[in-house]
Amino acid sequence: MRNLHPRQMKQLPRFTFGMGDRFGRQGEAQLRSVLDARALGMDVAPVWNKSKREHTLIGTEPQSLRNEADAAVRALDYDGPYFVDADHITIETVDDFIACSDFFTLDIADSLGKPPRSVDNADRYRQTLEALGSVSVEGMETVSFDPESASALLEAYGAAIEAAKALYEKIAAARPDGDFAVEISMDETETPQGPKELLGILRLLALENIPAQTIAPKFTGRFNKGVDYVGDLEQFTVEFESDVLVLAYAIKNFGLPSSLKLSVHSGSDKFSLYPIIKDIVTKHNAGLHMKTAGTTWLEEVIGLAEAGGAGFDFVKELYIDALDHYDALTAPYSTVLYIDRSQLPSVKVARGWKSEDLVAMVEHDQENPLFNSSLRQFFHVAFKLASKAGDGYYSLLDENAGIINRRVHHNLFQRHILKVFPE
Repeated sequence: MRNLHPRQMKQLPRFTFGMGDRFGRQGEAQLRSVLDARALGMDVAPVWNKSKREHTLIGTEPQSLRNEADAAVRALDYDGPYFVDADHITIETVDDFIACSDFFTLDIADSLGKPPRSVDNADRYRQTLEALGSVSVEGMETVSFDPESASALLEAYGAAIEAAKALYEKIAAARPDGDFAVEISMDETETPQGPKELLGILRLLALENIPAQTIAPKFTGRFNKGVDYVGDLEQFTVEFESDVLVLAYAIKNFGLPSSLKLSVHSGSDKFSLYPIIKDIVTKHNAGLHMKTAGTTWLEEVIGLAEAGGAGFDFVKELYIDALDHYDALTAPYSTVLYIDRSQLPSVKVARGWKSEDLVAMVEHDQENPLFNSSLRQFFHVAFKLASKAGDGYYSLLDENAGIINRRVHHNLFQRHILKVFPE
């Protein structure tokens, strides 16, 4: 089939902010955070994201996210660009998202660590990589693609490139107008991709005419859900800047879209990284996609705890119930969690919680001696149990909307957007 030229695709702005909303109640609060940033001159566009996994766990349909985004835009008279992301999509799960999404995060994690399935592709990919030879990327040491390193890269990423091509072509066939953007996701794996691997991957994406506008590599260190980065900050600084330089090279030399930029997945609450990312993006006039998700659900939890009464009681009972379902709740997120089960309070302790104590334990204030990283991560993945309460949970969100909306807005605007995006 004819692939779309990058100029035909929907173009992403320089800065995009991925906002997750498990239960579809916080769209306006989320959009207000973006509007406040834009009022300060920050050219940030909102991207509402929700994965098939989350829809399945909650029992929602992909169209519900489009409806939420459109409703928030109408309610607040927002006239800027915005997007609805079919997050972590595979070829098996994409169909229900095609009509209602205009941003597709192609998840190729299941194909990582495997060589190309096609012999012809293996030959084309190898020849393409070897033809790169020695590559001089400005600001980096020269990287070389000899037969040995080309073969190693194919063994690790060959099948993933094939998977990305098949998925992209399926979407493009159903959306011939090209009114969508593409992201490549490789972050949910144990093995980081260094700048050399990223360069080779981008060359192969260009070979297959996949007009990626964002790419989410796996960085060194841990990007656990809803808590700060765990790793060497100096090493991350070198990696992130090298990746920015590699993307600039790929845009110039491989014909990839000029809007191509790094995407940071599990980006919520990575407070120690935000100054680093902001400085590097500013230095190189680069773009950035920052993806957050469960941090909004956690503000719902904290808001209900802060409200006291029935909301606080609900949160306590949800936690106690979650302890009985620990393995089922954590298994889907095993690569992005680090929970010390000894730090999870017992049922007896939980029944004696006071509202202010639970807020202090779960609110992401690392200077608070009561802050409990393991408890916060556990609440992060316990949203499935809230969905089982149905209208009982939704009514609590509506009754306490003032507190929750304030928290959601403050969290995204003050603690995320202002900290990571340049003005």
